Amino acid sequence: MRLWRYVTVGFVCLLCVGARFAPAQRDRREPLTEAQQDQLAEAGIDPGARIALYTKFASEHASRIEAFGKRTESGRGQRLESELEDFTALVDELASNLDQYGDRKADLRKGLKVLTEAVPKWQGILRGLPKEREDAIALEDATDSVNDLAAQTKELDEAQEKYFKEHKDRAGQEREEPQ
Repeated sequence: MRLWRYVTVGFVCLLCVGARFAPAQRDRREPLTEAQQDQLAEAGIDPGARIALYTKFASEHASRIEAFGKRTESGRGQRLESELEDFTALVDELASNLDQYGDRKADLRKGLKVLTEAVPKWQGILRGLPKEREDAIALEDATDSVNDLAAQTKELDEAQEKYFKEHKDRAGQEREEPQ
């Protein structure tokens, strides 16, 4: 009988812990649509294609952010905040991809060119938003992420140019192969 009581109490505790974390997972927003996720999956491990896709998707979010920033209807702040959070998540994921591909000496120069052109546009959109209390934190996070990405992109671009100038035979590689 005692064993049954311990099993029951353990099961109830497990349900309580599971119930505690279930809402957090359910509320987690996905910044990419299913079609966009499929496009990234098709790009596979191709660094240039993934960077170009992330740049494209982040630019789409930036355009929506710019449009929300011009609206004045009620409820705009909450939608703008959600869009800013999605944009920040994409920018952070893009930065993570740059770290990964840069570390393995993948040739990112084509993707970096597109990204280098997009980042100042994103910064301008964020600077042009009205400063409101309800989305101030999300705007600050997005601005910090884009500014960090700008610095990372510049540094990586310089490193890529130097590396591939010294190793012309490795242009277009997806990763550095031992010689």
